[in-house]
Amino acid sequence: MHASETVPGDTVPGDTIPGLASRQLAWQVLQAVAAGAYADAALERELASLARTGGGLSAADRGLATEIAYGAIRQRLLLDGWIDALGKVSALRQPPALRWLLHVGLYQLLFSDRVPAAAAVSTTVALAKRVGLGRLAPVVNGMLRSLLRRRDSLAGAEPWDGLPLPADAAAALALRRSLPPWLSAELLGWLPPERAEAFALACNAVPALDLRANPLRTTRDALLERFTAAGVAARALPGAPHGLTLLERVGDPRDLPGYADGLWCVQDRSAQAIAPLLDPQPGQRILDACAAPGGKSTHLAELIGDQGELWALDRSEARLRRLDRNAERLGLTCIRSLALDATAPAEAKPHWQGTFDRVLLDAPCSGLGTLARHPDARWRITPEAIDGLVLLQRQLLEALLPQLAPGGRLVYATCTVEPRENGGLIAALLAAHPGLSLLEERQWWPEPPAGERGGGDGFYAAVLQAPA
Repeated sequence: MHASETVPGDTVPGDTIPGLASRQLAWQVLQAVAAGAYADAALERELASLARTGGGLSAADRGLATEIAYGAIRQRLLLDGWIDALGKVSALRQPPALRWLLHVGLYQLLFSDRVPAAAAVSTTVALAKRVGLGRLAPVVNGMLRSLLRRRDSLAGAEPWDGLPLPADAAAALALRRSLPPWLSAELLGWLPPERAEAFALACNAVPALDLRANPLRTTRDALLERFTAAGVAARALPGAPHGLTLLERVGDPRDLPGYADGLWCVQDRSAQAIAPLLDPQPGQRILDACAAPGGKSTHLAELIGDQGELWALDRSEARLRRLDRNAERLGLTCIRSLALDATAPAEAKPHWQGTFDRVLLDAPCSGLGTLARHPDARWRITPEAIDGLVLLQRQLLEALLPQLAPGGRLVYATCTVEPRENGGLIAALLAAHPGLSLLEERQWWPEPPAGERGGGDGFYAAVLQAPA
């Protein structure tokens, strides 16, 4: 029987139980991600499907569905650990539909402050009945109540308290913070234990929503005043001249003041530090080699006052169309987008060689600095995949260095903390190109939460200069 089918006696009318539709949508997202979908795309697809059938959720219910889906995906390993401890069948041997439904209930009991325990249990049991798992509803009820009994005396406990932890430090960190065991072991090799713990904490935080004011159309202070007048809580970001961050949850950011007028765009605070490292100047010829969806391209265009020639390359025409729309909204005219493989620009554009004052390579990478923002990424990345990425990154650098004019500057950036993709790669490049100079090298680590929301993503940047 398919998980979404029902049998007589199983069905519970969804409209009689508040919040049941939110839980069902979250459960469907978990199944889609387990089958290979990306979390954000799966959530968007399920919300759109529900809206088409006339069952659209309120803003509060959308928020609850998002919290449960993203949170349960982040906490997959820990939630599986609880299933292993509480059930007679291990998590990996559970029917997938039941495993993800248990994750919906367990996540609420362990992590959600706004859902009473009784509501978490009752709605999960009702969901089991609604989606054709009614015969397993007693199992669901028993496991969730067993968790509550085990943790009844643990006031203010951590989500793993009451769960047996491995003696091995890396395995224990992986289980407590729901990280892939290979990544947990690597972290403890890169960082002292307290910093590895901070990284893991940052990966599980709800990410901040940071914005970048468009200095060609407004100032950060003026934008903050507009937000205040509209009742939107925000503050300036120190160290980011045009950056601000929202202090509360919002619905669709496109509904915020100034979006349609091109006064701002969404960009993480760490990402806002990358384009200025190029020291771009008005009138220069600039290449953004892996540009889509365009946050750094538009930032570069703003920094040069929209005066110059900025080529934005990407292999994906669809992603470039998104860049073009954003540039148009921001009123930027100097960006010229082109669908092109940046590993071989000389073949398509031989006359480009030696002509660019500035080159930005925001390289494809493992994304280990953005695990809070992409909850499913930690389960997709493998050490073997990173090996392939390092080869691609080196190939891109070797193809782009010849595009630099004498004395030109190239910034290599990633959103990862993996040393092989960052400092190790740049050290090997410099050894192979003695005339190349390293002007600056920086690693940003993801910031643990300060208040309700997390801080910036993890980024790396190396500033390279060609010989004059």
